[in-house]
Amino acid sequence: MFNTLFERPVALGRQKSTPLAAERRRYLRHLTDQGMARPTVRLTAEYLVAIVERLRLGSATRKKITDPMIERQALLWSRRHFPKNITRPDGSRRRFLHQARRWFRFMGWLKPRPRQVTRFSHTIDAFSSYMRDEQGLSTNTIRGRIDHLHDFLLRINGPRRSLLAITVQDVDRMLTSKFTLERYCRATIQAHACILRAFFRFAERNGWCREGLAAAIQSPRVYTGSSVPFGPSWKDVHRLLTTTNGNRASNIRDRAVILLLSVYGLRAGEVVQLRLDDFDWQGERIKIRRPKQRKAQEFPLVRSVGDAVLRYLQQARPASKQREVFVTCRPPYRPLRTGTLWPVVARRLRALNVKLPHHGPHCLRHACATHLLNEGLSLKEIGDHLGHVQSDTTRIYAKVDFKHLREVGRIDLHGLV
Repeated sequence: MFNTLFERPVALGRQKSTPLAAERRRYLRHLTDQGMARPTVRLTAEYLVAIVERLRLGSATRKKITDPMIERQALLWSRRHFPKNITRPDGSRRRFLHQARRWFRFMGWLKPRPRQVTRFSHTIDAFSSYMRDEQGLSTNTIRGRIDHLHDFLLRINGPRRSLLAITVQDVDRMLTSKFTLERYCRATIQAHACILRAFFRFAERNGWCREGLAAAIQSPRVYTGSSVPFGPSWKDVHRLLTTTNGNRASNIRDRAVILLLSVYGLRAGEVVQLRLDDFDWQGERIKIRRPKQRKAQEFPLVRSVGDAVLRYLQQARPASKQREVFVTCRPPYRPLRTGTLWPVVARRLRALNVKLPHHGPHCLRHACATHLLNEGLSLKEIGDHLGHVQSDTTRIYAKVDFKHLREVGRIDLHGLV
């Protein structure tokens, strides 16, 4: 591997003589298999030598490497390579950190950061198991609730106090600060309160907190149907698709993603979870995994969507062992994450000057629902198409049926009042 990357005897000899040569070769071969360009792999190899030397790693070293160890050596390395009067050391430090963390994660040597709320780890783990095993909640829902709890316990309680010391006044102050200082909306604060109420109800049953605390937690009133889901008009969706014209790999991929979001009203997580075997090309069907319902739905494959996905697979998708449909355009090739779809939609919508409260992928789900409603589909049919479990979730779109509301407004009611 080193012979293919380096020609100068001095550089080649340094690569071979530095400890952990076999481990470094294995990682560099992995990057090459992922399609990374030769100059990039060569630069990575040079960083790996510096990392081994700075951390004084040897073949007999098998201790876990921690982030503080890497951060300290990255800082020292950047100061050594750049004079103090130059503003580049921070960039050098970040590159050292990035290369070291990627290699150590690949080798399984990087020790994960300890949780900040270590005192409550047992309690939170028990609550996670309860939500998964008894309530049947999805992994994403559990992760979101746990993140809220970590934030709450760090803010309100500190790492040294017990749950028994928490009072309802503490919870009220925290929820109030989210409204007055952090400018959260009423619905978000209500969601926070519901999570806390569920957690303390579970803690009460186990005797970990004061009795009656869960019932005393109050949340702001949110009126049913008080908000209207806003999405771009169907005309703006067509304009959005025109921004993906051309033969660039990113445009071809983004066109397929936008069509899936707008035609099927998929959530961002459902798009990135699509796998190659979810498409039945002969039967012209597509299988959508619904993580919230823990089931899959099959839909007829719309021709325009099928053509866009097929073009991406044939012309733009890099050769990769990944089974997910959508992968990154640059090596190392890996599946897209939910968060990466936000700029795919938001940047293009903002460039078109489409005025919306939110420009992320979910607004195309709203556009799909509104379009289906304007086409005359029933709320039940729309809910089935979007994968809604409860009809109340779909009923809110009845408020944005402006086409039929205008017809009602034109009715002559003279004589009826």
